[in-house]
Amino acid sequence: MKVHQGCPVQATINVLSGKWKVQAVWRLSFGALRFAELRDLLRGVSEKVLAAQLRELERDGVVKRREVRSSPPKVTYSLSPAGQALIPVLQDLCDWGSKQFGIKPSLPGLHTPQIIRSRPPVSLSNQSSHFL
Repeated sequence: MKVHQGCPVQATINVLSGKWKVQAVWRLSFGALRFAELRDLLRGVSEKVLAAQLRELERDGVVKRREVRSSPPKVTYSLSPAGQALIPVLQDLCDWGSKQFGIKPSLPGLHTPQIIRSRPPVSLSNQSSHFL
């Protein structure tokens, strides 16, 4: 894990740092995907980079990798419980970015009942920065 200076916010940011990690986690929030399915959804990612970022997400406990012995081998990726817990956080970041920068979301929204917001969005205007 990258240096986080004892800050849980920085540690979380470090886990998601990587050009394709946020999009991969978001896509996996809709259900398990095979490597090629995920690669096809992330236009422009190379297989080498996607494999490396999925390994990092697996190492950090965000993604689960399941291999079924067959010919050819079948490997699927899904979110771990810790990865699923990140989805409301990503949704809050999306909402904040949309409001702050006027950017429309480019990925599909939350449509599945398995993803339930655990809390209402946090208003950053009334929060202290004690966690930074």
